[in-house]
Amino acid sequence: MGSEGEMARKPRFLCLHGFRTSAAILKKQLTIKWPESVLQNLDLVFVDAPYPAEGKSEVEGIFDPPYYEWFQFNKEFTEYRNFEECLAYIEELMIKHAPIDGLLGFSQGAILSAGLPGLQSKGLALTKVPKIKFLIIVGGAKFKAKSVADDAYASPIQCPSLHFLGELDFLKPHGKELLLHCGDAVVVHHPRGHTIPRLDEKGLATVNGFVERIQNLVKQEGKNTPGPNNDFYVGAV
Repeated sequence: MGSEGEMARKPRFLCLHGFRTSAAILKKQLTIKWPESVLQNLDLVFVDAPYPAEGKSEVEGIFDPPYYEWFQFNKEFTEYRNFEECLAYIEELMIKHAPIDGLLGFSQGAILSAGLPGLQSKGLALTKVPKIKFLIIVGGAKFKAKSVADDAYASPIQCPSLHFLGELDFLKPHGKELLLHCGDAVVVHHPRGHTIPRLDEKGLATVNGFVERIQNLVKQEGKNTPGPNNDFYVGAV
């Protein structure tokens, strides 16, 4: 008979990669840069965005294709194309890989992740799946399309969230603005740019504290829903 610790499942995150990258790229970045002591305590589900890249990827020559994007936008980032289809696709992924506790996002994936709890709370997205409980936001920002932002940030984001802000990240000011809408946030500052950062001693302590907290919250729910045997994998619809 197993102990309570053995029975408890890990917090499961749907991982949304950056613009014109892929699930495999995000998985590789996290595997290289974050220690196993962190990764082994999370159940990470890496998925590709629904649309093939419509232009050049910033990671060409660094990471192999194919590359994908979640939705398209104009030069000012104020008008979106295929946005509703993207939200429906993410909902399908959450159903397929249930139970999903939270979202982990980088760049475009982070903007989506941070905006979805507000859209969900207003009944405008993810209506067929349970409430998003946790967020991990790396290189994030707010939606700039007013039609989306007015709903996404109408109320404070109350779920526990972990944010990474890079000193040289061009999105840092926007990431700080996003924090103003988060009612239960912790922040890891790092010296790099727009990237998945390595964790220094202070950052690792912050991440471990956040992970321990959400582990306890999942345990308190008493959910022992079985999931895939492989806790760290790439999947796509």
